[in-house]
Amino acid sequence: MLVPKQHGAWAMLIIPFLLGAYAGGLSWLHIPLFLGWLGLYLATYPFLMAVKTKRKREYMRWFYRYFFVALAMLLIPLVFQWRLVYFGIAMVPFFFINLYFAKKKDERALANDVAAIASFCIGGLASFYIVRGTLTAQAWELYLFCFLFFIGSTFYVKTMIREKKSSLYKWTSWAYHLLLIVILMMTGYSWFALAYVPSAVRAIYLYGKSVSATKVGVLEIANAVYFGITMLVLLTW
Repeated sequence: MLVPKQHGAWAMLIIPFLLGAYAGGLSWLHIPLFLGWLGLYLATYPFLMAVKTKRKREYMRWFYRYFFVALAMLLIPLVFQWRLVYFGIAMVPFFFINLYFAKKKDERALANDVAAIASFCIGGLASFYIVRGTLTAQAWELYLFCFLFFIGSTFYVKTMIREKKSSLYKWTSWAYHLLLIVILMMTGYSWFALAYVPSAVRAIYLYGKSVSATKVGVLEIANAVYFGITMLVLLTW
């Protein structure tokens, strides 16, 4: 199977969806919705690769396969909540941003990462909406919590790999992580700030240390799992 090489994206795919489903109320409809969501993600990779390489025919074959599965799965929840189509429409602008950077062969650009994260987090809104039939303040809070977490992860990874010699990225990353915790505590979300503490610690403590890209990835997966579990506990509390 042709699967995306951006391993960190799997956390972005799963965690917002899981949190939205839990907060909105679990339903059997989340199964086909997630399979369709997964199919769309898998289809995006070969499509973008077809845009930037000469192996268009091979990549497009994979795109059609994944997209067909995604469409078949998404038709099931759409029968019950046809307004879910609006969430797909909301992702289109972010997809065009990703398409633009793919054509430029500059997928590591910060703007491209931000657009991808914003799109991934929409999956959490959809998983919340499918049961509730509306988006409450809690749904938007979860979207923001996930978005802020993965933005911080993006800054950290860049300071450890591609921008490890950039003082601008270092200070931006440190300030972002620390200010995020301070702002959450000042705005009445003190307990939720706990979900971001390990992110701040690793951003500052590990900076400048010799850590392989593989270890950076493994640590990010562990940190994402911690974030997801902490958020689930706080939602239950």
